[in-house]
Amino acid sequence: MTDPGPRSPSGFRSLGERVIHEGAVFSVVVGEFETPDGRVVQRDIVRHPGAVCVVPVVGDDVILVRQYRAAADREMLELPAGKRDVPGEAPETTAERELIEEIGYSARSLVQLATFYNSVGFSDEYSYVFLATGLTEARTDRQGPEEEHMTIERRPLSSIPGAIDSQEIEDAKTVIGLMAALRHLGR
Repeated sequence: MTDPGPRSPSGFRSLGERVIHEGAVFSVVVGEFETPDGRVVQRDIVRHPGAVCVVPVVGDDVILVRQYRAAADREMLELPAGKRDVPGEAPETTAERELIEEIGYSARSLVQLATFYNSVGFSDEYSYVFLATGLTEARTDRQGPEEEHMTIERRPLSSIPGAIDSQEIEDAKTVIGLMAALRHLGR
Protein backbone atom coordinates (compact mmCIF):
# COMPACT_ATOMS: atom_id res chain seq x y z
CA MET A 1 0.00 0.00 0.00
CA THR A 2 1.07 3.55 -0.66
CA ASP A 3 0.94 6.40 1.85
CA PRO A 4 -2.46 7.95 2.59
CA GLY A 5 -3.24 10.94 0.43
CA PRO A 6 -4.94 14.18 1.38
CA ARG A 7 -8.71 14.31 1.68
CA SER A 8 -10.57 15.26 -1.48
CA PRO A 9 -13.02 18.20 -1.35
CA SER A 10 -15.81 15.63 -0.97
CA GLY A 11 -14.12 14.16 2.11
CA PHE A 12 -12.79 10.90 0.66
CA ARG A 13 -9.14 9.97 1.19
CA SER A 14 -6.99 7.39 -0.57
CA LEU A 15 -5.23 5.12 1.91
CA GLY A 16 -3.15 3.34 -0.72
CA GLU A 17 -3.33 0.53 -3.22
CA ARG A 18 -1.77 -2.80 -4.07
CA VAL A 19 -1.15 -4.18 -7.55
CA ILE A 20 -2.97 -7.44 -8.27
CA HIS A 21 -2.19 -7.63 -12.02
CA GLU A 22 0.49 -6.03 -14.15
CA GLY A 23 -0.18 -6.45 -17.88
CA ALA A 24 1.21 -5.14 -21.14
CA VAL A 25 -1.57 -2.56 -21.59
CA PHE A 26 -2.79 -1.81 -18.06
CA SER A 27 -2.52 -2.85 -14.43
CA VAL A 28 -5.24 -3.64 -11.91
CA VAL A 29 -4.99 -2.44 -8.34
CA VAL A 30 -7.12 -2.71 -5.23
CA GLY A 31 -7.39 0.72 -3.69
CA GLU A 32 -8.39 1.42 -0.13
CA PHE A 33 -10.30 4.61 0.67
CA GLU A 34 -11.62 6.30 3.79
CA THR A 35 -15.11 7.73 3.33
CA PRO A 36 -16.19 11.09 4.79
CA ASP A 37 -17.87 9.25 7.70
CA GLY A 38 -14.71 7.23 8.50
CA ARG A 39 -15.53 3.87 6.90
CA VAL A 40 -12.82 2.13 4.90
CA VAL A 41 -13.81 0.70 1.50
CA GLN A 42 -11.95 -1.09 -1.27
CA ARG A 43 -12.28 -0.45 -5.00
CA ASP A 44 -10.83 -2.33 -7.98
CA ILE A 45 -9.14 0.15 -10.34
CA VAL A 46 -7.65 -0.28 -13.80
CA ARG A 47 -4.52 1.88 -14.18
CA HIS A 48 -3.86 2.88 -17.79
CA PRO A 49 -1.26 5.27 -19.25
CA GLY A 50 -3.89 7.10 -21.30
CA ALA A 51 -4.63 7.28 -25.00
CA VAL A 52 -5.10 9.51 -28.01
CA CYS A 53 -7.48 9.30 -30.92
CA VAL A 54 -7.30 11.23 -34.15
CA VAL A 55 -10.02 12.40 -36.54
CA PRO A 56 -8.19 12.50 -39.90
CA VAL A 57 -10.14 14.67 -42.35
CA VAL A 58 -9.43 14.92 -46.08
CA GLY A 59 -11.81 17.30 -47.85
CA ASP A 60 -15.32 16.17 -46.92
CA ASP A 61 -14.21 12.71 -45.78
CA VAL A 62 -12.93 11.12 -42.59
CA ILE A 63 -10.54 8.18 -42.53
CA LEU A 64 -11.50 5.33 -40.19
CA VAL A 65 -10.02 1.94 -39.42
CA ARG A 66 -11.80 -1.37 -39.01
CA GLN A 67 -10.00 -3.73 -36.67
CA TYR A 68 -10.63 -6.76 -34.50
CA ARG A 69 -11.16 -6.04 -30.80
CA ALA A 70 -10.73 -9.02 -28.49
CA ALA A 71 -12.87 -7.59 -25.66
CA ALA A 72 -15.90 -7.40 -27.98
CA ASP A 73 -14.75 -10.40 -30.07
CA ARG A 74 -15.53 -8.59 -33.31
CA GLU A 75 -14.32 -5.94 -35.69
CA MET A 76 -15.05 -2.33 -34.82
CA LEU A 77 -15.09 0.78 -37.01
CA GLU A 78 -12.94 3.32 -35.20
CA LEU A 79 -10.77 6.38 -35.40
CA PRO A 80 -7.02 5.81 -35.48
CA ALA A 81 -5.95 5.69 -31.85
CA GLY A 82 -3.29 4.46 -29.51
CA LYS A 83 -1.91 4.18 -26.04
CA ARG A 84 0.29 6.90 -24.54
CA ASP A 85 3.04 4.39 -23.82
CA VAL A 86 6.13 6.57 -24.34
CA PRO A 87 6.96 8.24 -21.00
CA GLY A 88 7.01 12.04 -21.23
CA GLU A 89 5.72 12.12 -24.82
CA ALA A 90 3.30 14.98 -25.52
CA PRO A 91 -0.22 13.87 -26.54
CA GLU A 92 0.22 15.65 -29.91
CA THR A 93 3.36 13.61 -30.60
CA THR A 94 1.55 10.38 -29.75
CA ALA A 95 -1.32 11.40 -32.03
CA GLU A 96 1.04 12.07 -34.94
CA ARG A 97 2.83 8.75 -34.36
CA GLU A 98 -0.44 6.79 -34.26
CA LEU A 99 -1.71 8.51 -37.42
CA ILE A 100 1.42 7.44 -39.30
CA GLU A 101 1.45 3.92 -37.81
CA GLU A 102 -2.18 3.10 -38.51
CA ILE A 103 -3.21 4.88 -41.71
CA GLY A 104 0.04 6.08 -43.28
CA TYR A 105 -0.59 9.82 -43.09
CA SER A 106 1.13 12.72 -41.39
CA ALA A 107 -0.81 15.85 -40.41
CA ARG A 108 0.19 19.44 -41.07
CA SER A 109 -2.30 20.52 -38.40
CA LEU A 110 -3.47 18.85 -35.19
CA VAL A 111 -6.14 20.60 -33.13
CA GLN A 112 -7.15 19.24 -29.74
CA LEU A 113 -10.92 18.81 -29.71
CA ALA A 114 -11.64 17.10 -26.40
CA THR A 115 -10.29 15.20 -23.42
CA PHE A 116 -12.17 12.68 -21.34
CA TYR A 117 -11.99 9.77 -18.90
CA ASN A 118 -13.02 6.64 -20.78
CA SER A 119 -14.80 4.88 -17.91
CA VAL A 120 -14.10 6.68 -14.64
CA GLY A 121 -16.18 4.20 -12.63
CA PHE A 122 -13.27 1.75 -12.67
CA SER A 123 -10.40 3.16 -14.75
CA ASP A 124 -8.09 6.18 -14.75
CA GLU A 125 -7.60 6.04 -18.56
CA TYR A 126 -7.60 9.61 -19.87
CA SER A 127 -7.90 10.28 -23.60
CA TYR A 128 -7.10 13.17 -25.92
CA VAL A 129 -8.97 13.72 -29.20
CA PHE A 130 -7.33 15.57 -32.09
CA LEU A 131 -8.57 16.78 -35.46
CA ALA A 132 -5.92 16.13 -38.14
CA THR A 133 -5.93 18.11 -41.39
CA GLY A 134 -3.45 18.85 -44.13
CA LEU A 135 -2.66 15.15 -44.48
CA THR A 136 0.30 13.92 -46.50
CA GLU A 137 1.24 10.33 -47.15
CA ALA A 138 3.78 8.64 -44.88
CA ARG A 139 4.92 5.06 -44.49
CA THR A 140 2.74 2.99 -42.15
CA ASP A 141 4.34 1.18 -39.24
CA ARG A 142 1.60 -1.07 -37.90
CA GLN A 143 2.19 -2.58 -34.48
CA GLY A 144 0.70 -5.93 -33.41
CA PRO A 145 -1.59 -8.43 -35.11
CA GLU A 146 -4.78 -6.33 -34.88
CA GLU A 147 -3.17 -3.39 -36.68
CA GLU A 148 -1.49 -5.69 -39.21
CA HIS A 149 -4.93 -6.96 -40.25
CA MET A 150 -6.93 -3.72 -39.99
CA THR A 151 -8.52 -2.12 -43.02
CA ILE A 152 -8.85 1.58 -43.78
CA GLU A 153 -12.21 3.09 -44.74
CA ARG A 154 -12.83 6.58 -46.04
CA ARG A 155 -16.32 7.89 -45.26
CA PRO A 156 -18.12 11.16 -46.08
CA LEU A 157 -18.45 13.31 -42.96
CA SER A 158 -22.14 13.72 -43.82
CA SER A 159 -22.66 9.95 -43.30
CA ILE A 160 -21.26 9.90 -39.75
CA PRO A 161 -24.41 10.82 -37.76
CA GLY A 162 -26.29 8.02 -39.54
CA ALA A 163 -23.48 5.52 -38.87
CA ILE A 164 -23.64 6.41 -35.17
CA ASP A 165 -27.46 6.28 -35.07
CA SER A 166 -27.51 2.87 -36.78
CA GLN A 167 -24.82 1.57 -34.38
CA GLU A 168 -22.37 0.88 -37.18
CA ILE A 169 -20.04 3.04 -35.07
CA GLU A 170 -20.27 2.06 -31.38
CA ASP A 171 -16.81 2.76 -29.98
CA ALA A 172 -17.02 5.58 -27.41
CA LYS A 173 -13.79 7.40 -28.33
CA THR A 174 -14.84 7.30 -31.97
CA VAL A 175 -18.32 8.67 -31.26
CA ILE A 176 -16.87 11.44 -29.06
CA GLY A 177 -14.15 12.30 -31.57
CA LEU A 178 -16.42 12.35 -34.60
CA MET A 179 -19.12 14.42 -32.90
CA ALA A 180 -16.53 16.90 -31.61
CA ALA A 181 -15.01 17.16 -35.11
CA LEU A 182 -18.39 17.71 -36.76
CA ARG A 183 -19.14 20.47 -34.26
CA HIS A 184 -15.70 22.05 -34.71
CA LEU A 185 -16.09 21.97 -38.49
CA GLY A 186 -19.61 23.43 -38.29
CA ARG A 187 -21.31 20.39 -39.86
